[in-house]
Amino acid sequence: MTGSSFEEDPLGAAIDGAPDGPASPADPTIEERVERARTPTERRLYRSMLATVAGLVDRGTDVIDLKVADTALAEMAEAFSVFQPLRRRMKVTIFGSARTEPDHPAYRQARALAAAMAGAGWMVVTGAGPGIMAAGMEGAGRDQSIGVNIRLPHEQGANRFIAQDPKLVEMRYFFTRKLMLLKESDGFIVLPGGFGTLDEGFELLTLLQTGKAEPAPVVLLDVPGGTFWRGWSRFMAEEVEPSGLVSADDRAFFTITDDVATATSELLGFYRNYRSCRWVGDLLVLRMAVAPDRSQLAELNRRFADIVTTGVIRPVDPLPPERADDDVVDLPRLALRFDKVHYGRLRHLIDAVNDLVAVRPA
Repeated sequence: MTGSSFEEDPLGAAIDGAPDGPASPADPTIEERVERARTPTERRLYRSMLATVAGLVDRGTDVIDLKVADTALAEMAEAFSVFQPLRRRMKVTIFGSARTEPDHPAYRQARALAAAMAGAGWMVVTGAGPGIMAAGMEGAGRDQSIGVNIRLPHEQGANRFIAQDPKLVEMRYFFTRKLMLLKESDGFIVLPGGFGTLDEGFELLTLLQTGKAEPAPVVLLDVPGGTFWRGWSRFMAEEVEPSGLVSADDRAFFTITDDVATATSELLGFYRNYRSCRWVGDLLVLRMAVAPDRSQLAELNRRFADIVTTGVIRPVDPLPPERADDDVVDLPRLALRFDKVHYGRLRHLIDAVNDLVAVRPA
């Protein structure tokens, strides 16, 4: 936050204390800055954000609301700048309790898992605090770690494995922090934890269930012989599923294990053929390394006709919007008119696409 002084409100937002003044004659106007954007889409989005700000002015928005919006946008902008150079790197986010001590089996599990993923070339993202967050960064090493820390009163700051690192982001709000922990990663590990960990895990599963997040592997990792996630799974099976509050297919979103090698295999195996997906109009396009042959495609259509609203699952060349964005146009792809409801079944389809190629060892 720029300014010569600031004061904090109870929500933790900052008020810039520097007085307003005229811009330097050499400073470009906002419109000139917008015109420097690289693409028409970027210029449209910048103007949309400016229109939103103008709307806040026109409506006489309360100061407390302005402070929340200002701080949230500033935090996201800072986080974007940290993650942007690393966007091409595969990343796994590790969630778990800050209260887990270094001699606890869960700490060792997280450290070993992070070391295995870093050894496979992935970066490890955590909340940068103590406990499981420190274990993940210790296992991955500083160079392979990214931290998104939350500022809390009377709590210690970032752990020693990421403190003072340029890949550390400090945030005031849990919701902006959670956004970055979820948005930027290609896979997720959740270890036993309390309210915060369960909140993060449930939000992740909700985003996958509703299609608000791109499909990704989720591993609920326990200690050897542990019962934390088995107890959670039993609650889901005995109390939640019978009430029709979730579908049995939603179990496809996660894998429960107490074995680090199994967890690593689940994360890496999700991308052994499948690469990514994108909506183009009403078509969902799946990109992969190896396309199905004719008989495999027929089998995919037989097994997953229930989630295709019209037509069939079919091979397509890169579509015009993909070409315009140079969006992995070298990869083969399948397109379908997905019903936008049964995302657990979509995960089953991705698993079937991955089954087209041999499983790579962890």
